[in-house]
Amino acid sequence: MSTPLGSSMTTSHPTYAPKHQPRWQVWMDIVRRDKRPVWGLAIILFFVGLAVFAPVFTPYSPTATAFTPMMGPSARHWLGTTASGQDVWSQFVYGGRISLSVGFASGFIATVLAVALGMLPAYLGGWVDTLMATVTNIMLVIPGLPLLIVITAYVHQAGPLTIAIVIGLTGWAWGARILRSQTLTLSRRDFVTASRLAGESRWRVLVAEILPNMLSLVVANLVFATIGAILAEASLEFLGLGNPSAVTWGTMLFWANSGGALLSGAWWWIVPPGLAIALVGLGLALVNFGVDQLSNPRLRLSRVRPSKADKGAVR
Repeated sequence: MSTPLGSSMTTSHPTYAPKHQPRWQVWMDIVRRDKRPVWGLAIILFFVGLAVFAPVFTPYSPTATAFTPMMGPSARHWLGTTASGQDVWSQFVYGGRISLSVGFASGFIATVLAVALGMLPAYLGGWVDTLMATVTNIMLVIPGLPLLIVITAYVHQAGPLTIAIVIGLTGWAWGARILRSQTLTLSRRDFVTASRLAGESRWRVLVAEILPNMLSLVVANLVFATIGAILAEASLEFLGLGNPSAVTWGTMLFWANSGGALLSGAWWWIVPPGLAIALVGLGLALVNFGVDQLSNPRLRLSRVRPSKADKGAVR
């Protein structure tokens, strides 16, 4: 029996088009196909869990100096001791509290400023956009770390909150420039023009139409701003510009350098905080892959492999 023309045309094209799904179901599909966001989230949750439940994982105080100095890792001291007789593992798990808090707080502040000072002036246009573009370019020219050093030098023993605010207020420029250029592009798209003609307010168009299409850029800015904030906090503490009595991954590196950890071969003192900073950055970058796919359906489709039946139908 011959096949009707309509049915042959129907079976000759594989159906890859994504159907409308709830956001949580889309996220589950992404996780099932791509394990990178899962590994990234696991890394972040591991360090956050260590920091939050630090008293559960160690019986020692991070500032106690009642142990033998410069002992190597053992069953009693998992990461050895410092030159002052402090338990390195205790400092490691407690230090994550301040380092991660400063990183996420600074990243959030920088991202909020980048969205506000990048998207809004670009959408409004005129002298507002010109002024903010000039301010952004000036901030981009100023070196970040030297600016942080100058600001924190005027604050006597800057605490974690002060460091978080300073890093957040000085780390928004790159994100603002990227979001501004994307906003200028999207503001000329047909769907934005249609929303304007439909009588939507400027705030409604900006928040409901433009911002959702820039979700991946906003999250990417949050990720890299957080990574940069953790590195900046560690750099300031390493240079002795923070509060040396606070227990952070940065102060661990500061005291390890002051105590001659490299010269004496005490790798257990200097490797853990540096490795933790690197792994947190890796975890955030892996999570960003999932956010990209969540906001960009083309990335999800590019990871879908057609079945053998679909390939045969195409032929």
